[in-house]
Amino acid sequence: MKRFESLRTSRLSRLSRLSRLSRLSLTSPARFASALRVRGVLAVAAAALTIGLTAGFTATPAHAATPLAIGYSDWPGFVAFQIAIEKGWFKEAGVDVNFQWFDYSASLDAFSAGKLDAVGATNGDALVTGASGAKNVMILLTDYSSGNDMIVAKPPVRTVEGLKGKKVGVEIGLVDHLLLDTALEKHALKESDITLVNAKTNELPQVLASSKDVAAVGAWQPNAGEALKRVPGSRPIFTSADAPGLIYDAITVNPVSLQSRRADWAKVIKVWYRCVAYINDPKTQPDAVKIMSARVGLTPAQYLPLLKGTHLLDSTAAKKAFTKGDGLDSVYGSSANADRFNVRNGVYKQSQNVNAYIDPSLANAQ
Repeated sequence: MKRFESLRTSRLSRLSRLSRLSRLSLTSPARFASALRVRGVLAVAAAALTIGLTAGFTATPAHAATPLAIGYSDWPGFVAFQIAIEKGWFKEAGVDVNFQWFDYSASLDAFSAGKLDAVGATNGDALVTGASGAKNVMILLTDYSSGNDMIVAKPPVRTVEGLKGKKVGVEIGLVDHLLLDTALEKHALKESDITLVNAKTNELPQVLASSKDVAAVGAWQPNAGEALKRVPGSRPIFTSADAPGLIYDAITVNPVSLQSRRADWAKVIKVWYRCVAYINDPKTQPDAVKIMSARVGLTPAQYLPLLKGTHLLDSTAAKKAFTKGDGLDSVYGSSANADRFNVRNGVYKQSQNVNAYIDPSLANAQ
């Protein structure tokens, strides 16, 4: 994350990353599998192993008077909590919280180390974190990506079909690799129809601009926007808006904290929906954007387009997404899809029990 820095460069930088996949040899499955991602976050595993896998998952439940420690980072669905923090809404709701600001990957490391009760993460990264030993339960869906993740192509490519036989830059194993796979599938292509060029996400704009052989790249904002600026005539040929629900963001909680502080977590969820209403109300949206943009060091004008690429979920939308189903309109189906992607790409070896990572009961009670 640079400032909004990768809405996920911090985020998946939205899939896991202590050791970035871009530094791994594509011809070495063992190294690839051992790296566990960061919105891919392969870093969590290494962190968890360093500290001892039980560190954060057998932690003593917080006492009632202890603030809930929540890690958040530079993604609109998490930054929105800044509104409640500054306006004192948590105190009004009767819950003591301690929101701690991190780069995305660092927040997952802190959660894995048992330093946080909860963390903001993508549904795919929640699985990665859990697979490495840091068990967690998604209790609140804050949003899904709706345009901030893009496949950007330069002339003469104008369609996904036009990628056949071409080279495409992407950070292997991360969220926009998943987006690319989805784009290919929707247009009757396979990954074998293209050649992947592995590069760190924040380097992909330069890769697209400087390489004659690379026809397109997969990146999230602001890197996607930078690629569009660097290459005249380039355009997004597929975005997360074309696959709503592919990438959900959530507040995922240590099961021990959830069990011992359920009433407090219910209050946190209630405050979240107040934030969403404040952002969506035309009368209060300017103030909301002002608060959120200040948190990440951007102007409101710079931040608004990024916010619009994130579909925030109110209570009604969240209940729908929490309904069990096989499609991307359900977090269950979306997470099963992410799980298949993670196993296929060696992010972790053993398929995860998606149901164990999702608890809609508190959100459904709102």
